[in-house]
Amino acid sequence: MLVALVVLILIVCLLLALVVLAQNPKGGGISSQFGAGGAANLMGVKRTGDLLEKLTWGFAIALIVLSLGTHMISGSEGPARSINQQRAQQVKLPASPAPAPGATAPATAPATPQ
Repeated sequence: MLVALVVLILIVCLLLALVVLAQNPKGGGISSQFGAGGAANLMGVKRTGDLLEKLTWGFAIALIVLSLGTHMISGSEGPARSINQQRAQQVKLPASPAPAPGATAPATAPATPQ
């Protein structure tokens, strides 16, 4: 289920990027250069702009809803841990550091009462 939602998020992101690029900002956009001008003549400039704006809002809302859905699904499994965190929890540190080979143990002076 999680994989399906991630695939849907990727598709929505791609479609959202294409719709945003196709919009006509103040000075000509991609829509007039790649044949969307024909669609503008067919439907009218105002109707094409409205359609692209509605698609942008729809894809943005879908992206938010799908993102929250993936969080809800993956959040129910407990805190996500990376592989590094799992390995760090499994590794046991030694109680005291082992002396290096060939090194002498530090000498301790006998305590003298005063």
